Amino acid sequence: MENERYLRGLAKLKEVDGHAGEHVINSLSDIAPDFARLLIEFPFGDIYSRPGLDLKSREIAVVAALTALGNATPQLKVHIEGALNVGCTEQEVIEVIMQMAVYAGFPCALNGIFAAKEVFAKRK
Repeated sequence: MENERYLRGLAKLKEVDGHAGEHVINSLSDIAPDFARLLIEFPFGDIYSRPGLDLKSREIAVVAALTALGNATPQLKVHIEGALNVGCTEQEVIEVIMQMAVYAGFPCALNGIFAAKEVFAKRK
């Protein structure tokens, strides 16, 4: 089960999300271990490991996408944490979320800002 994609993905997951990412994977181990493996291999082993963008840019894109979805608050919090881990400032995270008000609406942006507020408070 620990092929090259998995090991590369696990390393990238730890680099971006630290213990938060490990918690997500561990929480799936008793109900959907194959899905946990896929979460490591595809997003982190294949996509996050590509050379075209740095991790900060990737996390900015993910925060924007999850904010725009409007229904992925737990994942948004993990990726706000990840964005901060890879060099984004709190202000940059807020600006990305505010930008989404233009494209996804004020309710999505407002929910994103409240998610960020929780993450920021937890980190202090």
